[in-house]
Amino acid sequence: MTERRERRWRLSPLLLTAALAAVVAVAVAALLVNIFQRKTEARNPFYRVVELTDDTVDPAIWGKNFPQQYDGYRRTVDQVRTHYGGSEAVPRTPTQADPRSVVAQSKLEADPRLKTMWAGYAFAKDFREDRGHAYMLDDQTYTERQIVAKQPGTCLNCHASTYAAYKKLGDGDIVKGFERMNQMPYAEARKLVAHPVACIDCHAPDTMQLRVTRPAFIEGMRALKAGQGSRDYDVNRDATRQEMRAFVCGQCHVEYYFKGPEKRLVYPWARGLQVDDILAYYDAEKFKDWTHADTGAPVLKAQHPEFEMWNQGIHARSGVACADCHMPYRRVGALKISDHHVRSPLLNVNNACQTCHKWSEDELKLRVETIQHRHFALRNRAMDALMALIADIKSAVAAGRSDAELATARDFQRKAQFYLDFVEAENSTGFHAPQEAARVLGDSIDFSRQGQIAVRELHVATPARR
Repeated sequence: MTERRERRWRLSPLLLTAALAAVVAVAVAALLVNIFQRKTEARNPFYRVVELTDDTVDPAIWGKNFPQQYDGYRRTVDQVRTHYGGSEAVPRTPTQADPRSVVAQSKLEADPRLKTMWAGYAFAKDFREDRGHAYMLDDQTYTERQIVAKQPGTCLNCHASTYAAYKKLGDGDIVKGFERMNQMPYAEARKLVAHPVACIDCHAPDTMQLRVTRPAFIEGMRALKAGQGSRDYDVNRDATRQEMRAFVCGQCHVEYYFKGPEKRLVYPWARGLQVDDILAYYDAEKFKDWTHADTGAPVLKAQHPEFEMWNQGIHARSGVACADCHMPYRRVGALKISDHHVRSPLLNVNNACQTCHKWSEDELKLRVETIQHRHFALRNRAMDALMALIADIKSAVAAGRSDAELATARDFQRKAQFYLDFVEAENSTGFHAPQEAARVLGDSIDFSRQGQIAVRELHVATPARR
């Protein structure tokens, strides 16, 4: 008995070693198989289920080859609000004219001062919070601004997948097609498009490389680079890949105007991207969007200059592109893909912010919201200052002051209003470039103050006519 027991003890270490070796061998084999599978996945980032061409507009077809990206794209239907941005779902009763059952909340109702700022312009009729890309076409098609103003086909540049429509209208030449669509009435041009911005607007179907498909951006960048001493700049030829990760967004998230009777879409960058440069450009062109209904001032409506404002901020100077924050990379198996669920970084802090900033989500959100709180407070002071100026000029008009007498005050209103609107229309609530946004608002307040002084000096110099 004792001898057999001793023999078993001598065999046990050998058996244990053998069993352990077997387990290790199985684990190593499994690891090698997993590595092989992942490498195979990485070498084959997608399966070519369908053939994509330069005329494949429907993103659902692209989604057959790129299901993960398409899944993110479809998620832009969500309506999630941050403290200052995004939209909450507001129910409405559909009508034959407007079949939407849900809209975003009205900014005009939230701040009626906007109606005074835009008195006499379509934005004083309807202006709502921005929703995701999924809604960009319908929300423009059915806005009440379409009722009070005859909008041109130019508007579709930033609200629809227009690349294929440009090609068809221009017989293969997107610039010619772009020019033709600009001149169409909106209702006529709307029949030519079926989707909001889609895969084909940012990607070449054969290589998936990023590309700019909007002639206005191509021309705007050429004008900007020419002013900086670089002639014949071609964004699709000369931009780096990282630059393109901002430029494809900048095709639409920009300030613009419609030039001449042909309503040609122009990005006013020949003098630079700062608000001062853009206003100087408009002044040289003697351009105005409309005449203010209360004051008679020739005023401007800023659009959505995220690209211009981002260019003034620390992220742009650090080489961070729009997609790094709004479409950050994420892992899907062995693949690393851009998240096509385009949204506020505050709704995706881990992927959007913490890859660079090693602080907690709560700390990062606090930093962002502190900037936005301060910006919004300064924005309100600028808005109050503009309201006071408009009221003073309106009183002077009612008192019989002439256009010549009011020219200086009206010019200050033009400046104050455009500077304020430049950051009001920019959708980061100051975050893209906090110092620049504060400077612009400070200048707006000062312009309003100078405009009020100009009005009051009229009363000192000559009594108003009765």
